[in-house]
Amino acid sequence: MKAMIATMAFFLLATSVAAQEVDSEHARKTLEIYTTIIGMETSKGLGNVPIMAEYLAGELIAAGLPEEDVEVVPVDDTAVLIARYRGNGTSGKAPILLLAHMDVVEAYAEDWQRPPFELTRDDTYFYGRGTKDNKFGVAQITSTFIRLLKEDWVPNRDLIIVFTGDEESSMVSTRLVAYNRPDLAEAEFALNSDAGGGTLTVDGDAVAYRIQIAEKTYVTWELTVRNPGGHSSRPRPDNAIYELAHAITAIQNYRFPVQWTDTTLEYFEVTGQQLGGELGDAMLRFAANPEDIEATDRLAVEPSYVGTTRTTCVVTMLRAGHAENALPQSATATVNCRIFPGVPVAEVLQSLEDAIGNDDVVFEEIYPGTVSPISELREDIRAAVSEAVQERYPGVPMLGYMESGGTDGMHFRNAGIPTWGVSGVFMNPDDNYAHGLNERVPIKTFYGALDHWTIMLKDLAGD
Repeated sequence: MKAMIATMAFFLLATSVAAQEVDSEHARKTLEIYTTIIGMETSKGLGNVPIMAEYLAGELIAAGLPEEDVEVVPVDDTAVLIARYRGNGTSGKAPILLLAHMDVVEAYAEDWQRPPFELTRDDTYFYGRGTKDNKFGVAQITSTFIRLLKEDWVPNRDLIIVFTGDEESSMVSTRLVAYNRPDLAEAEFALNSDAGGGTLTVDGDAVAYRIQIAEKTYVTWELTVRNPGGHSSRPRPDNAIYELAHAITAIQNYRFPVQWTDTTLEYFEVTGQQLGGELGDAMLRFAANPEDIEATDRLAVEPSYVGTTRTTCVVTMLRAGHAENALPQSATATVNCRIFPGVPVAEVLQSLEDAIGNDDVVFEEIYPGTVSPISELREDIRAAVSEAVQERYPGVPMLGYMESGGTDGMHFRNAGIPTWGVSGVFMNPDDNYAHGLNERVPIKTFYGALDHWTIMLKDLAGD
């Protein structure tokens, strides 16, 4: 029934799209896959990721991949999809891994303006949870394999899809395939669809294309205040919720020191020149002098750029109290930090404790930090990505950058596999609602990316 509904939704959507948008078999298949998987609620704990993995496996097998080369690996209530597109070996080179994740962050229909687990559209955007993060990458890579199989194209080395099932939560499936699969460990490098991509202005002009070469350390703490509590009719001076509230305010007001690398400075110099205006001027001033207070303050209020300039910590969840007529016996806040490369986790913890200044606030690390090395950008990677990107936006600058978020790439880098983020997405940073309400991707971006992976793979694995 779900498959029938998804198929009907695809055809209804397709008939509403301009003819030039769906005038190829590849475009139609990509949209069909995209529509179907957006319709699958693959949030944590629902057990739907294996269903999505089996669907994608079926599509790849139907297109010509041998069944023995397509594997759905169960991992608790989620799964990993591994699909090997065998090459002829003429290059003598090790395989290339193609990364994406099938799970998505939770989305509650009552909060959204549109149904989160149904692909909808207006004249400009596709809407739905995962439209960008990261079912865009899943659909584009899967349909590219199907396209190349139907062309009877044979790469000169193996290409291996690795779609994980819990990147947005525990990354257990990511760790499994990154550290415990010798067949994947032999890969020369990985290309990650969940990072990188192009930046557009409000008017749709290309500012730069960013290749992710590194990412910040991801770590999460729970901060808890405990108290004997009591009856709510007998308030006491110490209150767990009030003490925690003061700690939260201290975190909100604390700014970690500004930091930078040569890659960061190059990124802001090029982006500032292309972007222009007040924000572009701040970027240029930062690139010229990263200790310029006015420039760093201006960048600090930009969600899309603040993570590039410093460590950030933010409160993301709260729980407190046990009854409406009782004083709280405990109050807990979840604090998620994205730590600038090279900064020890212990140093960040000490900074938070010092900012709060209350020994009654107890820290417990619930998601340990994963520090991954930088993947220095190779010329062959830059050239292949540039060929794909320049076809869409001729002359757009190509830049390496550090991701302020966290991706599967951190574990593959730690496993000794250089990993670069090379998403086919081009969009204005202000349109990036990934993890938030009403996630969306420009329709032009979706269709513009149809050749992105084909061009790169033929460049890197073609005779």
